[in-house]
Amino acid sequence: MAVSYHPGQGAILLCDYQGSQTPEMDKKRPVVVLCNHIHARPNLCTVVPLSTSPPTSMMPYHFKLFTIPPLPAPYNSEFHWVKADMINAVSFQRLSLPFKGKDNNGKRIYDIRVLDKGEFRSVQQAVLNGLGLTQLTFHL
Repeated sequence: MAVSYHPGQGAILLCDYQGSQTPEMDKKRPVVVLCNHIHARPNLCTVVPLSTSPPTSMMPYHFKLFTIPPLPAPYNSEFHWVKADMINAVSFQRLSLPFKGKDNNGKRIYDIRVLDKGEFRSVQQAVLNGLGLTQLTFHL
């Protein structure tokens, strides 16, 4: 189910990139929310995708993010690679919370998590590198 609110900075969600064109991201995958709500951009959220596949060649815009405990299947890996050269502004309609299952009453249970400050700072640093703004990383 799509989110109906702007998630907080550092939140891990799922983004359905279906309908994108190759070589863009083109499947459902975890993402990290980069920006807090921007009033002039209703229903849009800036995210950076995560992947369980290691990069072909390690670059400064990649970051190995440990996801302990693992996210719900099929994203249940001990770590994900932040692909910080592929940031996007996406519609809330593409975003959902990772679904863990249902409780004894049939109510849905979601995996709600937010990166800690150190992890998020590393993601920000990777994003700056991905944008060619490496000289700004020392400000973090």
